[in-house]
Amino acid sequence: MIIELGHFALALALAVALIQAIVPLIGAARGNVAWMNVARQSAVLQFVLVAFAFATLIHAYVTSDFSVVGVYENSHSAKPLIYKISGVWGNHEGSLVLWVTILSVFGALVAVLGRNLPPALRARALAVQGMISIGFIAFILFTSNPFLRLFPAPAEGNGLNPILQDPGLAVHPPMLYFGYVGFSMAFSFAVAALIEGRVDAAWARWVRPWTLAAWTSLTLGIGLGSWWAYYTLGWGGWWMWDPVENASFIPWLTGTALLHSAIVVEKREALKSWTILLAIITFSMSLLGTFLVRSGVLTSVHAFASDPTRGVFILILLAVAIGGSLTLYAIRAPQMEGGGVFAPISREGGLLINNLLLTTACATVLLGTLYPLITETLAGGRISVGSPYFNGVFIPLMIPLILLMGIGPLLAWKRGDLAGALSRLKVAAGLSVAAIAVTMVVAGFSITDIGGAFGIGLAVWLAASSLIEWTERVKFGRSGSWARITNLPRAAHGMTIAHFGMAVLIAGVSGASAWKSETIQVQAPGETVQLAGYALTFQGVTEVPGSNYTAERATIEVKRGDKLVATLHPERRAFVQPPEQTTFSSIHTTYASDLLTTLGEAQGDNGAYVTRFYHEPLVPFLWYGILLMGFGGLVSLTDRRHRVGAPRRAAVAATAVPVAAE
Repeated sequence: MIIELGHFALALALAVALIQAIVPLIGAARGNVAWMNVARQSAVLQFVLVAFAFATLIHAYVTSDFSVVGVYENSHSAKPLIYKISGVWGNHEGSLVLWVTILSVFGALVAVLGRNLPPALRARALAVQGMISIGFIAFILFTSNPFLRLFPAPAEGNGLNPILQDPGLAVHPPMLYFGYVGFSMAFSFAVAALIEGRVDAAWARWVRPWTLAAWTSLTLGIGLGSWWAYYTLGWGGWWMWDPVENASFIPWLTGTALLHSAIVVEKREALKSWTILLAIITFSMSLLGTFLVRSGVLTSVHAFASDPTRGVFILILLAVAIGGSLTLYAIRAPQMEGGGVFAPISREGGLLINNLLLTTACATVLLGTLYPLITETLAGGRISVGSPYFNGVFIPLMIPLILLMGIGPLLAWKRGDLAGALSRLKVAAGLSVAAIAVTMVVAGFSITDIGGAFGIGLAVWLAASSLIEWTERVKFGRSGSWARITNLPRAAHGMTIAHFGMAVLIAGVSGASAWKSETIQVQAPGETVQLAGYALTFQGVTEVPGSNYTAERATIEVKRGDKLVATLHPERRAFVQPPEQTTFSSIHTTYASDLLTTLGEAQGDNGAYVTRFYHEPLVPFLWYGILLMGFGGLVSLTDRRHRVGAPRRAAVAATAVPVAAE
């Protein structure tokens, strides 16, 4: 009965979303405050209904109610509780309910926290949110119903894909979805602004915290997924340009551009039309990622759906959302005021170049992801687009972007002094050159090490320039510097932390890409392999029981010289339901490099196994960098300006729509 109540609640949420999408829009057009307030009430009610439906689904998984089709297909009574809960979103249907739940959370937050918003703008933005809810709730109810019953109820379920039974994967999808769906608020505000015909500094101030929250969550979600692939899949890598990885990375790139562009609108009321377009594109890329993952057109270890008929529904939704918003943009954007004028050499100019590089990088990744699908459709044969293409086109775009990240914050608004900014970065440039030279000396002057050394130099450049900009802003070391540090807006501190985190990430990527070493062999008990100065001795394999699996656990002693530095235990796990095997790596870290070990299949009757060992220099810096970037975003979110709200707009009629009057 509980699951039927959840189904009914979701159906009611669809009706509420229809009201939310229609009534407030009419109210805003007519200046009817009561009708505009329906947006707030319906957004909160929709959240209550969707959250209840989601809770009933969680209850079904936790209690192992195998009369529910989704529970039967994706759960098992022997699963640990955390994986019963994460099993809710470890499948196509449940993950979409999570998607809609987060969407309703954002709508409710705007309804509750957006009291300082102009009533007409708030009503229109929540109405657009309601339209998005209509599309996805209808998709769930009519093509991907998670509340279907199975009669008679089986005694046991099929279980969850073993590679998804991991703490990282329990948290990764919600964080990723929070980022995906979070960009819907920027999209809704953008469409509302187009309808209203008004974009100003206040609008940008309202958009920024929602964009920042989505960007922070998406950053951490992508990083968590990369970490999961690194230690779970056992291939010694952290990024493979998988199409589903790209589906989350693409909106991250445009979301980063949007975050910076909104600053220009807030500070200088420039780049208004461009910022509106970025908001539309960013959420459109989130929708496109949903289509790619759930339509069945992609094959990936992350993909859920394999039913193309569902993809047709999402494709229609995609066409309506993207086509409708871009059509509205084409009609209304040219009529908006251009905003502040600025010289090419200025803070605004630097942020504009930043935007162009990020969106170009997004376009190259999108092309590489979709090109195999396009060729398959047109020519009937699928080609592979892999790392050589992505690295070849993406990295050259990132180099000028990183250089600019060091220079841009030192330029003044409206008109900057490039020579002055560069002179203040002499120390950063010197440290960067020194880092390249030292790296080449340590690496042995090999031609293959140039790329890694240059990457380390870029990392040092960005880290040093970020710290120089911060110390100059607070006049560090001078009288009153502590007061200036405490009074500096937290968004400025957050920017420095995030940029420094990017520098740390670049160092990790450079080291792991340039100097990674590996060895794959068959080892019998007692045999030793040398790798990167370590001696790894295979001691044998024992069988150990798990919560819902049995594991072959290897014992590998790691020595450096005569000193035992670690004993590692990689495993091969055989799950009961479904009956599948997975690998589980064991890692020794020095916090500057990792030694990763995985166990393969048995070979012969002498206790020999295939073993794979990877030495990953600087790869921990990749995770440190992602954490610092996420922390920088969180610090920025605590900025008082985001908590208090936006500056008041100039007085205009709440219902004013014509742009010609401005």
